[in-house]
Amino acid sequence: MSDATPDLALSHTVGPKEPALLEQTIGDNLDAAVARVPERDALVDRSAGIRLTYAELGAEVDRLARALIAVGVAMGDRVGIWAPNCAEWTLTQYATAKVGAILVPINPAYRSHELTYVLNQAGVRLLVTAASFRSSDYVAMVASVRQECSALEEVVVLGEESWAMLLERAEEVSPERLSMVQAELSPQDPINVQYTSGTTGFPKGATLSHHNILNNGYLVGEVCRYTEEDRICIPVPFYHCFGMVMGNLAATSHGACTVIPAPGFDPALTLEAVAEERCTSLYGVPTMFIAEWALPNLASYDLTSVRTGIMAGSPCPESTMTKLIEAGIDEMTICYGMTETSPVSTQTRTDDSLERKVGTVGAVHPHLEIKVVDPVTRETLPRGEAGELCTKGYSVMLGYWDEPEKTAEVLVDGWMHTGDLAVLDTDGYVRITGRMKDMVIRGGENISPREVEEFLRTHPGVLDVQVIGVPDSRYGEELCAWVRVRDGAPPLTAEALREFASGRLAHYKIPRYVRVVDEFPMTVTGKVRKVEMREITVSELGL
Repeated sequence: MSDATPDLALSHTVGPKEPALLEQTIGDNLDAAVARVPERDALVDRSAGIRLTYAELGAEVDRLARALIAVGVAMGDRVGIWAPNCAEWTLTQYATAKVGAILVPINPAYRSHELTYVLNQAGVRLLVTAASFRSSDYVAMVASVRQECSALEEVVVLGEESWAMLLERAEEVSPERLSMVQAELSPQDPINVQYTSGTTGFPKGATLSHHNILNNGYLVGEVCRYTEEDRICIPVPFYHCFGMVMGNLAATSHGACTVIPAPGFDPALTLEAVAEERCTSLYGVPTMFIAEWALPNLASYDLTSVRTGIMAGSPCPESTMTKLIEAGIDEMTICYGMTETSPVSTQTRTDDSLERKVGTVGAVHPHLEIKVVDPVTRETLPRGEAGELCTKGYSVMLGYWDEPEKTAEVLVDGWMHTGDLAVLDTDGYVRITGRMKDMVIRGGENISPREVEEFLRTHPGVLDVQVIGVPDSRYGEELCAWVRVRDGAPPLTAEALREFASGRLAHYKIPRYVRVVDEFPMTVTGKVRKVEMREITVSELGL
């Protein structure tokens, strides 16, 4: 990070230097929490009926870590995990960190083609997998690709004999030996390869260290004002940084409790968990909060324990944040980040105004700096001008796993070029205006899809909306709105939507096409797959 004071006229700002960064490994930090709050709840897996105190969590993590050593897993080896949210996922996360193995979380929605790519690209040696989840037969898919994965030596299936046999091997390794292995690790060691949920092409493996993700989780928790009194409901997937860093590591670095409401997202089970476990914090992407607050029996859930939480993953609709604040969750925060930055770079503070909570993604995090640059010249722009957001500091990844050329495309002089368009205001708050690749150019006019989406969400019949650009012979591109309609609302047509927007939105920003849908194509982390939406629309309209 730069020590110079940024020029306040430019879109460049530096975060505070307090609290100090943690100079620990993840295993050492967990041990410190176990020693400090041994009898406090650490983990609740409601669907499995598992409840662990910090003392019990520490013991279970150590047992699995010793078992990994017994089967030959060594520092730097890649261990994959392919499973929905469960207690064993958390145990595997911390056990691999204790022995210095690099955890490779695998998207639960992947199929055999994508699984093969990740196992081979990362060189996964041991794979921990669920037997199945929803429509996915993980065991069958692993069996179908195993011969194509030369590095894969062992597969362990959660809940089956192979998992029990692995845990039994712990008896072969003493606690003293585990301590010796753990003591050899450095906070700078790579500990995680997170495959980005990209919407095009094969995913890239962002390689992250103990220092990267432990500190990011810790500082997210500091902004949320976590203590050992907090109970964090985590319906977002562990396979992504939102779950395993902003959730698990934020919790354990503060002695707080994590609550897993269900293996996969279910709005009713999530609010049931919040009410019955008296959760103080609730996480989700905007579509999750929209689904929860759309439940017909919303009023029957006692949500009065919720103080704070995090909404992230995609832009937050103003109407959704307003509902949360009206429900008494007045310390809800919005985070912005990306896998390559561990992930969080900016966050609204718990005491920020409503305007900042609904209109920005917050201010820069401690120990980081951000700037907004011209996407072509990469020169820092004046405050208030839109350009590409860049991040620098402890959170920036080590690089893409075994892809130095792709790393060099996005990492320049320590700055991570996000590909997101943003504006930095005079108070140091960031407003995301879109993705560089999502910008629609209609007849020479640049249109931000998010601006149009925010407006269309004010229509009384619109539950949610996504706007994309599609080819047009006259203007180059035209807008198409994919709309989810509220239950009981009258049918919505393109003509009705245009009439609603007429005189309130510039004519060129009014969508020419409207497609009413039940749901949007999504990645497992809650990001809308706009590339797929474009393909479907172009095919259906014959463009």
